[in-house]
Amino acid sequence: MTPVVRTLPENFFLKRGAHDSSTEMCVMEAVAYVAGEQHSDAPACACPVISAFLRSWNDALPDDATRTHLLAPFVERLVDSKSTRAVELKRSWLAFDWLVREQAPAWLALVESLREHAAALRALAPIVSDVRVAASRATICAARAAARAAARAAARAAARDAARDAAGAASWAAAWAASWAAAGAAAGAASWAAAENRLASTVAVLQASALCLVDRMLAVAPETA
Repeated sequence: MTPVVRTLPENFFLKRGAHDSSTEMCVMEAVAYVAGEQHSDAPACACPVISAFLRSWNDALPDDATRTHLLAPFVERLVDSKSTRAVELKRSWLAFDWLVREQAPAWLALVESLREHAAALRALAPIVSDVRVAASRATICAARAAARAAARAAARAAARDAARDAAGAASWAAAWAASWAAAGAAAGAASWAAAENRLASTVAVLQASALCLVDRMLAVAPETA
């Protein structure tokens, strides 16, 4: 087993991205550090599947404090997490299943027109094999197509609004419309705040869910793979 030979410095914060030295580290560089390995964001002692997942999550988090709070507890646990190919395959299926049946539906459910697709993805049987992927393909493709269509529609609407506002700014009529815009902004403030709350809630749920995913991946052992 690979021992933990060093501890992270006091008041240490994990950073976004890759770094040239151990003065600043992402979560996987921190694993290499405590294991006594050469500086790297792909330590030899760690499972490459979990490493890939955590590198991506590390860089997606909004700030150092959140990153450290969520990911630092995994640093010592990831030392010696590298295992057999069978274990790595099972861990990769766990990650794929989480992306399809937990992460994607959480975002889709924020848009009313996409909620039926979110429900369909959540209702899929666990995706743990090529056979399950094939059985789920139609549902996944339908959700992806609907999300892309919704994104294109939103982009077109934003472009139309921008063009309309630009044209209106050149017109005296815009002055009369300003009072209506102010009223609309006041009325919309509550719905905007509600949208922000839904987004923050979704992020919190997914963060907790991702922590559980990493726990499940670490729990896979050769005898269970």
